[in-house]
Amino acid sequence: MLPDKVPDTPVEVIVDLLTKAKGIASTCATVPEELISHLQKALDIASGLDNYLEKISSKESEPLAELYKKTMSHNWDQVFEEGKTKFRLPKECITGRVEGQTLKMLIHMSQAKRVLEIGMFTGYGALSMAEGLPEDGCLVACELEPYLKEFSQPIFEKSPHGKKITVKIGPAMETLKELAATGDQFDMVFIDADKSNYISYYNFIMDNNLLRLQGVICVDNSLFKARVYLKDTTDSNGLALRDFNQFIANDPRVEQVIIPLRDGISLIRLVSQTSARLLSQDDITDDEVFRGVKGRFILDRMRLDGKVAYVTGGGQGIGRGFAHALGEAGAKVAVVDMDQTKAEAVVKELLLKGINAIPIPADISKSDDVQRMVDTIVSKWGAIHIACNNAGINKNSASEDTSLEEWDQTFSVNLRGMFMCCQVAGRVMLKQGYGKIINTASMASIIVPHPQKQISYNTSKAGVVKLTQTLGTEWIDRGVRVNCISPGIVDTPLIHSEDLRPLVQRWLSDIPAGRLAQVTDLQAAVVYLASDASDYMTGHNLVIEGGQSLW
Repeated sequence: MLPDKVPDTPVEVIVDLLTKAKGIASTCATVPEELISHLQKALDIASGLDNYLEKISSKESEPLAELYKKTMSHNWDQVFEEGKTKFRLPKECITGRVEGQTLKMLIHMSQAKRVLEIGMFTGYGALSMAEGLPEDGCLVACELEPYLKEFSQPIFEKSPHGKKITVKIGPAMETLKELAATGDQFDMVFIDADKSNYISYYNFIMDNNLLRLQGVICVDNSLFKARVYLKDTTDSNGLALRDFNQFIANDPRVEQVIIPLRDGISLIRLVSQTSARLLSQDDITDDEVFRGVKGRFILDRMRLDGKVAYVTGGGQGIGRGFAHALGEAGAKVAVVDMDQTKAEAVVKELLLKGINAIPIPADISKSDDVQRMVDTIVSKWGAIHIACNNAGINKNSASEDTSLEEWDQTFSVNLRGMFMCCQVAGRVMLKQGYGKIINTASMASIIVPHPQKQISYNTSKAGVVKLTQTLGTEWIDRGVRVNCISPGIVDTPLIHSEDLRPLVQRWLSDIPAGRLAQVTDLQAAVVYLASDASDYMTGHNLVIEGGQSLW
């Protein structure tokens, strides 16, 4: 702690008290050396704690480092005396490096996309949080002082994340009313606790649903000069903090925890809607619509945590997109492909994202490979909950020229192989009493795509739909649902091959959406069909083709 700095954080207060205690003990002849030694050890630990937290935190970005340096070297007293700010801002008002990294981590952990900041804005905290937001995320900061926006804006413009920040100048309550009028909601609301009017901000946010259902309020300065118990305080900020903390503690709408980091950070969230207080109201219907199915709201019901999945043809294209989608939703994923190198490459991608995955080389047209695939997965993870049968081939030829070899090869993979995967994985699922089978069919199952000629492909994919319908009705009463996805023309490297490239413009003229499908257009469908949210759907052909089959 710097010699001229007033102790403020819990650690700084402890260091100050230990320093004084050691000074007194060292000048008193009757104090045992052992006690002085213990005081010194405690002082060494406390003195190094804040510095350790600072050094162990991830290195800040260059724009943040520049903003921190600019803020700490700025003459804020002169700014105040010149009338550029209404308040005399101490350098310590800036959010520190540790707090900045903490807020950024909270953004990541909560997967927040929209953040609202109410409080003394210096830019550092806002930019820290903006760095944790996704590309389409945004942070709205309420600021009374126009100068502070002008001060930070040049640094924001240097950062690729600065464009996510919108600073609203004027009274915070006016901004809150404006946001409420447009029905805005936020995943995280960041406010201070040591100002007398902040309870009114908190209440307005809660009463006007500015906080999203599963959102979090993050309160800064929830400790006052390192003190938790403020019974005898006379300081106006201390009194405001005491009132705020007590109000939150008594609010039945929320629950909170306080993290004793620097000046304290409180995390506040809405309690479950099934609380006795809410259910006692006469107009509340206590059912699964209100509570959620088994207490899980809709997005939670689409999670796949703990589930085991495989994707055939997972080494590229649609299969690769399905593997990523299932893994992102929480499933363990076996990536199955004839090309082991491609399967391993996708697994590497998944592992980098923290998804548990394994590669399995297999040719699904061979029964031994299909059985080995299923046995490998069950041996590794003990179950199969999601079978994504995606592998397929397509050969183009006019019907009068289609050879039996082409016909047999296409059906061997697209229909015979599909059936074997359904059957072998289905046996496992029927024993479990639960499973989701998702087959990749095609728009070609319901229309005849043109101008290309592909009779073997079209017929095989029509067979996939009928296979899906048959299994879907046979197995649903035993816990296994079988559905299929029929994509339109998907923009993959194959589409841009020398043979197919000339057809793209013709295809586009047949698609109301005006573009080819992207692999990412199909990902939500596979997650929905794999999740508990689709339990009442079976034998369905989910068509995703930009409207092409409607013309």
